[in-house]
Amino acid sequence: MTLSVAVSGASGYAGGEILRLLADHPDVDIRTVTAHSSAGQPLLAHQPHLRSLAHLELQPTTPEVLAGHDVVFLALPHGQSAQYTDALVDTPLVIDAGADHRLVSPEDWAAFYGGVHPEPWAYGVPELLVGGGKQRELLRGASRIAAPGCNASTVSLSLAPGVAAGVIDPSDIVSVLAVGPSGAGKAAKTNLLASEILGTANPYAVGGTHRHIPEIRQALRAAGAPVDGIRISFTPVLVPMARGILATSSAPISEDVTDAEIRDAWESAYADEPFVEVLPAGTFPRTADVLGANVASLGLAIDRAANRVVIVAAVDNLVKGTAGAAVQSMNIALGLPETTALPTNGVAP
Repeated sequence: MTLSVAVSGASGYAGGEILRLLADHPDVDIRTVTAHSSAGQPLLAHQPHLRSLAHLELQPTTPEVLAGHDVVFLALPHGQSAQYTDALVDTPLVIDAGADHRLVSPEDWAAFYGGVHPEPWAYGVPELLVGGGKQRELLRGASRIAAPGCNASTVSLSLAPGVAAGVIDPSDIVSVLAVGPSGAGKAAKTNLLASEILGTANPYAVGGTHRHIPEIRQALRAAGAPVDGIRISFTPVLVPMARGILATSSAPISEDVTDAEIRDAWESAYADEPFVEVLPAGTFPRTADVLGANVASLGLAIDRAANRVVIVAAVDNLVKGTAGAAVQSMNIALGLPETTALPTNGVAP
């Protein structure tokens, strides 16, 4: 059976990446693509690399246009997805690539986003450790899925095994991330102009203000961290690469834990995962190695002098960080082979 699919926000980076992956999916028929100001234009005017979808024209993003499909992807700016969800009540599967349905806590939503708190949906990071199992089990048969924030899932995948195994102390986490500007979307912004970011590195959302912080806390609580026992210093830095996240996270080592137990926590957690790799000791990932791949690549160091575990994670923010996670979650929810249409090989050089 072929699934009819609509992708909103198809002129943007996340929407375009969802389309790139779905274009190679054997069980999918991309019937509808929508946008706002670009409606009425050919898709190729905004996504010229998607040659196999040259027949598609951008339609207005309205409930009427999105309705009537088997699967709808909402790749819209944060705060714009929830307005469509009631109108899509008869759609078998809706996947939101924005932030609207990620947070369980109304207090977190009020503190970091504001306004009415939308209903939380199943969280689209299958590999996350949850209550002794994996988030994957909560995605099977799901009809509503919230794809993750790219920074949030990268840090959460980095730390969840150590939290679940009790080998690190989540009360003193420090994460510093080098991120590419595509994570901020395609809208024209002065601070994202080439002349503003080339040759420089720019910190932003410093001092606990980034909206992905409550999402990380939520994931680590699900992995077993105490409800009030998570403290994280989170600092993203904009760097001049179009795609990619390199996240360096560290946390104190728990008492009486051996080096072997620490490494085993990560290796056992991800041993059977097709899209999360733990590199050999002494090896660390580069963002170039995951470009175009639906893979989170992790390197682990044990710093006994500082009594901390250091995890370096690399992802392509538009693939494993967003679109790949969405398509992977779709496959699981619909009972399709999880790896369908998702690349593990990167692009080099």
